Amino acid sequence: MWPARITDGRLELRPLRRRDAQEWLELRRQNAGWLAPWEATVPASEGTAPMTFGQWVRESNRTARAGQSRPWVVTRDGVMVGQVTVSGITRGSLSSAAIGYWVSRHVAGRGITPRAVALAIDDCFGTLGLHRVEINIRPENAASLRVVAKLGLRDEGVRKAYLHIQGQWADHRTFAITAEELSGTMVQRLEANLARGTQAPSR
Repeated sequence: MWPARITDGRLELRPLRRRDAQEWLELRRQNAGWLAPWEATVPASEGTAPMTFGQWVRESNRTARAGQSRPWVVTRDGVMVGQVTVSGITRGSLSSAAIGYWVSRHVAGRGITPRAVALAIDDCFGTLGLHRVEINIRPENAASLRVVAKLGLRDEGVRKAYLHIQGQWADHRTFAITAEELSGTMVQRLEANLARGTQAPSR
């Protein structure tokens, strides 16, 4: 089931490749300040050595082939603009996964992120046959709260000190949806919500 691509008009979710190094690293450099407040970090106590880009791509694709993740780069008109990653894929009685994402500041607010996440959720429920998908967001991240509002995900509350962010353990709000809650596809739900107009959930 990997490598896999999802194409939706001008938008595409595709596997990250080692030859993407220059484009990816430059995009990340341009967005360093934009993304830093929300990005997970590894506590110094773990002493984990950072991976090179090539090592990271190989490891990402290894876990994807093992059915544990779906690490996609997001492109618009063939140009890289961000990432959507399905991680923690668990089968059996849990049958769930989590989704994380980021988008370049220069395309933020154009509807790319909600659409890309909707496509990833549809892949989780359709291709993978999972039961539940969740997204964890820092309460201060207004842009990401707007994404889950447009998707109509259920707010499950706050997880205290859930992820290590920039040197400290940070609270996150969990938003989720199960396959049984979805009538049609997530892309269809997104389009319907946008047609009606949505507001970010209250904090």
